Amino acid sequence: MLANNEDYLRVVELVKSEIAQTRHRALTRVNSDLICMYWRIGAAIDERTDWGSGFIDFLSKDIRLAYPGIKGFSPRYLKYMRKFYRENEYEIVQTVFAQLSWSHNINLMDKTANYDQRVWYARSAVEQGWSLAVLVHQIETKLYERQMLAGKVSNFERTLPPPESELAQQVLKDPYIFDFITARQGAVEREVEDRMMENLTRLLLELGTGFAFVGRQYHLAVGEQDFYIDLLFYNIQLRSYVVVELKNAAFKPEFAGKLNFYLSAVDDLLRTEHDNHSIGLLLCKTKDNVVAEYALRDINKPMGVSEYRLAEVLPEDFADLLPSPEDIEKRL
Repeated sequence: MLANNEDYLRVVELVKSEIAQTRHRALTRVNSDLICMYWRIGAAIDERTDWGSGFIDFLSKDIRLAYPGIKGFSPRYLKYMRKFYRENEYEIVQTVFAQLSWSHNINLMDKTANYDQRVWYARSAVEQGWSLAVLVHQIETKLYERQMLAGKVSNFERTLPPPESELAQQVLKDPYIFDFITARQGAVEREVEDRMMENLTRLLLELGTGFAFVGRQYHLAVGEQDFYIDLLFYNIQLRSYVVVELKNAAFKPEFAGKLNFYLSAVDDLLRTEHDNHSIGLLLCKTKDNVVAEYALRDINKPMGVSEYRLAEVLPEDFADLLPSPEDIEKRL
């Protein structure tokens, strides 16, 4: 009887929630303590560099003798701890790097070019909950350069109020890397869209945090005519609809006019009082920044223009010269 009581079931769920949250906090605290300990060990090692290169080897052996079966204290990892100490202040270790796993931190040390990049990727990984694989992918596709350093073209600063404009500018990348889609000569927008829909999870990862897919070839009835948006998203952080127009060609000024029309329609037909301004994004194979800036200058709807890249393939002439899987199998 008690098992079917609603109040009892609520108590069960409450207790389960408390246990799960406490376990999570405990694991987070343990990880944080470990990362801070590695920094302190790195400091102790660095202060005794005059003891020679063999010091770390002896230290590693003695630690493993004292704690049989302990992992993570090989000479290689002790050198990482020293590097971790040398490259980071304790305050940033406590507040940022300690929120990530040691594997995250090792890859940050190995794969980033400078301290600013490392801190940016670390903060992004903490804020967005990136797994190690996602972090490595973002570094290898140069997300920092594409999001922070690229010569991005938009009118966000003029068409959006300060909080929204800054966030929208941070979300914008140039170029977008769709390396899960193979470039093919003569491919049209519809084929690229098909591949995007087949790889929706990776598409959302590339677009960034907060994007939710709404629809492809999204239908809008305006007057007595039908119009179709290539891709429609909603960004939870911006609280805005994001209209994406995909062009498998160089940017042309008339593209901006069509996107401006779509934004007006979305604002009238979909946007509610709880939503911010709808935002447009033109993705083109190439763009002339000066031409794009002129095209957006007198448009009052917020939009940005970026290039996109697909995975490269061999030219068809070369591809024909390569042996097929069947040929290789016969030779073997």
